[in-house]
Amino acid sequence: MPISLHHLRDGDASRWAVCQDGEWGLLDSALADLLAVPLDQARAVVDAAARAAHGDMPGDQALPPVDQQEVWAAGVTYLRSRDGRKEESGHGSLYDDVYDNDRPEIFFKASPWRVVGDRDAVGIRADSGWDVPEAEVGLVLNAAGEVFGYTLGNDMSSRSIEGENPLYLPQAKVYDRSCALGPAIVPSWAVGPGPFPIGLRVLRDGKEAYTASTSTAEMARGFTDLADWLFRALTFPAGVVLLTGTGVVPDADFTTRPGDTIEITSAELGTLTNPVVEVGDATTGKGRA
Repeated sequence: MPISLHHLRDGDASRWAVCQDGEWGLLDSALADLLAVPLDQARAVVDAAARAAHGDMPGDQALPPVDQQEVWAAGVTYLRSRDGRKEESGHGSLYDDVYDNDRPEIFFKASPWRVVGDRDAVGIRADSGWDVPEAEVGLVLNAAGEVFGYTLGNDMSSRSIEGENPLYLPQAKVYDRSCALGPAIVPSWAVGPGPFPIGLRVLRDGKEAYTASTSTAEMARGFTDLADWLFRALTFPAGVVLLTGTGVVPDADFTTRPGDTIEITSAELGTLTNPVVEVGDATTGKGRA
């Protein structure tokens, strides 16, 4: 992995650090500070910390690579995603229209405090019976809508709830532990605009239960186009993360189970690993994480 930004727990505090070639350096700025200023100014801060990097990781736990940033997501950006939505739903033409239209599907995914990081647990809803991970590249956008960097994301989804009615999408997508990001942010100037290969594995009892791969080259929409639509009537003074959709959708006979482990990998962005737990209650809806 090239230069990467990490959000770390250090005792009762958290801090941001830069890693380059196995050497670590502390950042004086939070991510919100870096995303509030022009890209060239933020780059100067990050590059200076990378040049001064030395020593071991300055923390004892990896945290999600956000501090004040909301997470939003785009859907039906790959042909496989369109087909998967049609497969689970009786409203197939709706997803054809979204895939072919100029305006993309963009929805709110998570408040920053609901995001989980690498090695933390993602959730499947107790009141759902068909649940899948969605392996995606996340755009870390600054306040001006410029691409500051990239991270990996897991947009956990209930296909049974969304398939019942498209208007149930928020319940299928937005719940405790439904969004994972990590393991770090790779700055845009360190890797360029992609395309990025993405691999997905689900491990069950130590064995591979599902594996597939895709590439952002298969997207029907570009990164900058999606960012432009998100910013058309919204402002993000502390920046925002935009998940760009998935090109890997398991077939209808597969569902994720508690106890599974999900791995999302991209050569330039690292590996995001999360165990799976059940959240909520099937009868009362009372949350538990």
